Amino acid sequence: MLYQQSAAGTDTTVALAPRYIPTIKPGDVLSVQVSSLSPEATTFFNPYAAITMAERAGSPQTVTPTTPLPYTPGYVVSEEGQIELPLMGQLTVAGLTNSQAAAQIKTKLLDFLKEPTVNVRNLNFQIAVSGEVARPSLFSIPNERISLPAALGLAGDITIYGRRDNVLIIREENGKRTFNHIDLTKRDVFKSPYYYLHPNDVVYVEPGKARVNNADQTFQLLPIIISALSFIAIIVTRL
Repeated sequence: MLYQQSAAGTDTTVALAPRYIPTIKPGDVLSVQVSSLSPEATTFFNPYAAITMAERAGSPQTVTPTTPLPYTPGYVVSEEGQIELPLMGQLTVAGLTNSQAAAQIKTKLLDFLKEPTVNVRNLNFQIAVSGEVARPSLFSIPNERISLPAALGLAGDITIYGRRDNVLIIREENGKRTFNHIDLTKRDVFKSPYYYLHPNDVVYVEPGKARVNNADQTFQLLPIIISALSFIAIIVTRL
């Protein structure tokens, strides 16, 4: 199967699309980890740390594509774009990057802790891959950055029946849902604004004509097979 082909005589270097840096939105679930020179005082600002440690101490579970995603404790960003932290109260974080939110929280913590450090992560950065792939599923992305080829790799790559020249990216942004088609057989994919996926993107791989024809033939033969089995069953019962 051919990927990222170029026209004859073209350059072998392609500029990448600008790196996508996600910003915090209402409904996001944030992990806020605080540390400082005083471990005892720091514990007060990490209320979910004990829950996370208890979950890690439990028996391991096998996760399959049909297994529900585990509950992950964190701060849910309200519709007003705020989270509520111990002692600090309501903080507006919508529209900020994780590093900007961490800097804002660190400034507030200077009133309570000595030399604090803050790490903010988005816990619900998820993408869905469906269609003609080996392992369609919903994937959580821990490092908050993933490209389209990497997402397809998580799903076991496109099957031999999938169309590599017409991969659909469904994205929600600015109150709209957009439908965008990507041709993975061309190197222009690296320049596309859809090369890097956003949270809640849906990647759908369309089946090719061979898969559609096989499915049509199966449905056409199914009534004949059922009738034949029914006829055989009637004969056997009469013997």
